[in-house]
Amino acid sequence: LTGSIDLVLRLAGPRFAIIDYKTNWLGPADEPLTLAHYRPEVLAAEMSRAHYELQALLYTVALHRYLRWRLPGYDPEQHLAGVLYLFVRGMAGVPNRGVFAWRAPGRLVVALSDVLGGGS
Repeated sequence: LTGSIDLVLRLAGPRFAIIDYKTNWLGPADEPLTLAHYRPEVLAAEMSRAHYELQALLYTVALHRYLRWRLPGYDPEQHLAGVLYLFVRGMAGVPNRGVFAWRAPGRLVVALSDVLGGGS
């Protein structure tokens, strides 16, 4: 598992969302690509196949640690808005097509951060 956060978006509140751009070809190699290849169930399957769920959780822990250090009054439940995986080849037509959204529970983020950092 390798990667880096593409973008952290500051939303009103303030809340912070992680954006990760993906260019995965989700259709069969021998067929023209269509928007049907980027339906929600296909995105969910690709998220599992490529272990992006773990990646999203680790990215969220990294953002949590940064915000805990830099944002006075930081609260993960209030400030972490989640992760958006933007499968750019499928982002056309229907709103949110090609977008997989997920938000880790704050308690999970804190617990994993503690496990990875020995409580720090």
